[in-house]
Amino acid sequence: IPNKLGGVIALLMSILILMLIPMLHTSKQRSMMFRPLTQIMFWILVANIMILTWIGGQPVEPPFIEIGQVSSILYFSLFIIIIPTMGILENKMMKW
Repeated sequence: IPNKLGGVIALLMSILILMLIPMLHTSKQRSMMFRPLTQIMFWILVANIMILTWIGGQPVEPPFIEIGQVSSILYFSLFIIIIPTMGILENKMMKW
């Protein structure tokens, strides 16, 4: 993020997106025990958070900038696009 205002907005959005999780939960099954796609997405989220934590301590230099941008895009797309889509797909698989 090229400036401080953008960084503050991104930080605020990364916290506020956690409040949207109950509204974005589209699966009819509440437990992750029988939802293998969601389990994979959970571990991708854990790895992504570890990468974002590591990248936050690195200097602002070219290889770290791109890693941070890709990880940030993945973080937000997981919550907004991928996890709701996985819930819809798993609902359809349960009907088979």
